[in-house]
Amino acid sequence: MNSSHKPAADRRVSTTPLRVGVAGLGTVGVGVVEILRDHAAMIAARAGRPVVVTAVSARDQGRDRGISLVGFGWEDDAAALAARDDVDVVVELIGGSEGPALHLARATLGRGKAFVTANKAMIAAHGPELAAAAEDAGAALAFEAAVAGGIPILKTLREGLAANAITRVYGILNGTCNYILTEMRTTGRDFADVLAQAQALGYAEADPTFDVDGIDTAHKLSILAALAFGGRPDIGAIHVEGIRHVTIDDIRFAEELGFRIKLLGVARMTDHGLEQRVHPSMVPLSAPVAHVEDVFNAVVAEGDAVGTTMSQGRGAGRGPTASAVVADLVDIARGCVAPGFSVPAAALGQHPSAPIEAHQGAFYIRLMVLDQPGVLADVARAFAVEHVSLESLIQRGRSAVEAVPVVLTTHATSEAALRRALDVIAALPAVIEPPRMIRIERSL
Repeated sequence: MNSSHKPAADRRVSTTPLRVGVAGLGTVGVGVVEILRDHAAMIAARAGRPVVVTAVSARDQGRDRGISLVGFGWEDDAAALAARDDVDVVVELIGGSEGPALHLARATLGRGKAFVTANKAMIAAHGPELAAAAEDAGAALAFEAAVAGGIPILKTLREGLAANAITRVYGILNGTCNYILTEMRTTGRDFADVLAQAQALGYAEADPTFDVDGIDTAHKLSILAALAFGGRPDIGAIHVEGIRHVTIDDIRFAEELGFRIKLLGVARMTDHGLEQRVHPSMVPLSAPVAHVEDVFNAVVAEGDAVGTTMSQGRGAGRGPTASAVVADLVDIARGCVAPGFSVPAAALGQHPSAPIEAHQGAFYIRLMVLDQPGVLADVARAFAVEHVSLESLIQRGRSAVEAVPVVLTTHATSEAALRRALDVIAALPAVIEPPRMIRIERSL
């Protein structure tokens, strides 16, 4: 018999469990405990050994979370989980880029134990440091749940696309914004009204800044770009715009022009360096990502060998995020220890950053103007001076006393030139609101 083929009796599930400490028993933490409890036999078979929670930590031990904590060790201080003899791996679900979460990460890896987190802000800010600590300790650092919830996009980039030079990665990375834009389009309601509904449904926080201003998407994009291009996450290099200024008029004009507005995170290597940007985008209706609706996320990766791949699914919430956490635990139970960012931390470079002014592309512009003689000629002259070529123009209504919308789209041009033209246009007496610009992504 070939020695590489072991008899079935030798491929039994080990009885030695992987013992897990969970820090943070909010929605996702409870979801992790439930999955490991409800699918214990299946997970043991797939992991080659049982994966069991032995200890937990949260702010309020007496709070009813809908699950039994009987049999779990309890720690008021999350960092104490790292020192417990009955914990092999710590799962951090506290949140925040600094403070208790970072202290717990350092303490866990410092003791040579594996660390799993869903904390995008901490990985974006301190990922290379933690990756280096994990490598020095021979321990695993895993953070699949930090980006796009239940979509296994980090594993896809790290493993499935390992043979490819990635040319671009982009996607819808925030379910709250996608829900708001979908509802605005399908119901005709304005941003403030739909945001209030999203908050009532639990899709948006009481303070929605992190989501609607693009910060959450930027954290996730910095991690995706690090894996895709072998660099360090650099949140400061990302141009970030949110969706507060997108109006129902913009959404309607987009549909008329054959586009749909999505908040995208885009990273690609250019002649000017690594371009990273988060902003509302006009997406052609022919692009698959245009049809990702509601709270769903989608990530598109383009490789030189494989071409274009798209992964779609729920990007947040109890089940999807807990699923990603448990997937990381299964890998650790199997003994899979790989660099968190695809390459050793010491090999992570700092790519030159492409400024947003160097961006080349087409643009949608909405002006609110008084319909007076010569206004369009002045607007056209400002674009001509900067060599910005116009593709289309839509004008609605006529009024010399009330503003009417004028919508223009451009051919591909430099963002720097467009901004100079818009500065001139904004100063025209007949233009009564700041021009609104949305980038058009034609090549999706």
